Amino acid sequence: MGRVILPAEIPSPSANGISIGPFFFHAYGIAYVFAVAAAIYISRRRWARVGGDPELCYEIAVWAFPAGLIGGRIYFDITTPSQIPDHWWGIFAIWEGGLGIWGGIAAGVGVGLWVAHRRLGHDDLLRLMDAVAPGLLVAQAIGRIGNYFNQELFGAPSSLPWALKIDPAHRPPGYAHVPTFEPTFLYEIIWNLALASFLVWLGSRRKIRAPGLFALYVAGYSGFRIFEETQRIDYSNHFLGLRTNFFVACVLCLLGLLWFVAVQKGWRGWGVEPAEVVSPSVRAAGPTRGLGFPRAPAAVTAAGGSGRSGAAGAPRAAPARRPPPPPRRGGRSRRP
Repeated sequence: MGRVILPAEIPSPSANGISIGPFFFHAYGIAYVFAVAAAIYISRRRWARVGGDPELCYEIAVWAFPAGLIGGRIYFDITTPSQIPDHWWGIFAIWEGGLGIWGGIAAGVGVGLWVAHRRLGHDDLLRLMDAVAPGLLVAQAIGRIGNYFNQELFGAPSSLPWALKIDPAHRPPGYAHVPTFEPTFLYEIIWNLALASFLVWLGSRRKIRAPGLFALYVAGYSGFRIFEETQRIDYSNHFLGLRTNFFVACVLCLLGLLWFVAVQKGWRGWGVEPAEVVSPSVRAAGPTRGLGFPRAPAAVTAAGGSGRSGAAGAPRAAPARRPPPPPRRGGRSRRP
């Protein structure tokens, strides 16, 4: 029986896309299409599971995805201007890589919340944030596959069996003689998928006040970036001898942890109780969230309620009965 020989390195792809007729499709863009599809799919399932309207996720994605691309490119152009391609259209060339994840997340989440708040009350808006957090992590993991095809987002030189071979044209200055590097993009893929699984498990096993899972998403992803920024050797602006994104990750990780603690403690009324999973029969009857007027529980409806709830999701009381009119002069009073 022969021995299993492990590869000495991970080869880089020979091309960063595919040609179909006169068109060339960049792997970076294809990865982002699959990333968005995965985020929508996961978010729809998780939101529908707690009685939400799954179609709301489509509406959010239509606005949040382009906003994320614009925000990510603006962040990249501001923080690494020397890496902009030397063309008049260089500031827009996202097909050549160059999206700042911080700007993309900030713009995409901000626009997504703006779209969702028109359909949801305050409490359900916070619950929606927890529903989409794992999907965002899966999307970020898929998006990193594009970095592999672009031969970017790698770390220091390495001779490990899973080291990544980088073509000379993509090696940083001073590393022309080094063929293999740490595949930090691969480490991030693994971390993002593991963190997404943990958030799903935690939300199903513990009563985590919303948006606690989203706060952990911010803290957990940023915590990994603290490590990742110490490994990368590609170009970056530096402050106090460290990459600028290292400090951004430290601040966001700390804020995410403080946010999570404040939500769970109910500090100043922050956070709401998590949404309860609804039964398949209730789901089949239609969404209870995501339409602006969630349905009231069956007991309230049967008691004469309106079947709708307020913005915070609490059932409205049944309308008060009008008082009887005063009796007519010289005649009998009218019964109510």
